[in-house]
Amino acid sequence: MEITAAVVKQLRERTGVGMMECKSALIESSGDVADAEKILRKRGVAAAAKKAGRATGEGAVAAYIHTGGKIGVLVEINCETDFAARSTDFQSLVHDIAMHVAAAAPRFVRREDVLESVLAEEREIAKDQAAKSGKPAQVLDKIVAGKLEKFYSEVCLLEQPFVKDPDKTVGQLVSGAVARIGENIQLRRFARFVLGEDI
Repeated sequence: MEITAAVVKQLRERTGVGMMECKSALIESSGDVADAEKILRKRGVAAAAKKAGRATGEGAVAAYIHTGGKIGVLVEINCETDFAARSTDFQSLVHDIAMHVAAAAPRFVRREDVLESVLAEEREIAKDQAAKSGKPAQVLDKIVAGKLEKFYSEVCLLEQPFVKDPDKTVGQLVSGAVARIGENIQLRRFARFVLGEDI
């Protein structure tokens, strides 16, 4: 099947990936745009993993004030170069993540940041709930593990469903940006302020 420039352009606009990679994915998918997009997403995750070890000394600190001025957010997101930090794609990512933090109220950036005391408390609650469920003893550990995974997806920024597109997590949003921008991108930290609440 012949891969036309129009189809390549369409895939590039949908994914933000370079023309040659789009063409390669379309050839692999026999011209099916949806399949090619899946191929690129899989490659994007691989590309993001390869870039994860590279130093991120540039980036941006951005503020987002939610409508009404009752919630404010500061985020720091790092990348490798000043050129990438100034790009529209990176700035858009920073804004989207700041807006997400305002809406979804994460407590931690990643699961490794969750304090052991918080995790122990959640584990205890999950064990207690599992024990009261009346389920067989051999499945209680699986129930507890499932509840902890749900806890991570609720409180860890990178594991939360992205508010603008709940089919992907914030981590997947970042991986997509890494694939498009071609640099390592790290969510370093955030602060969320709610009027009248203690930090």
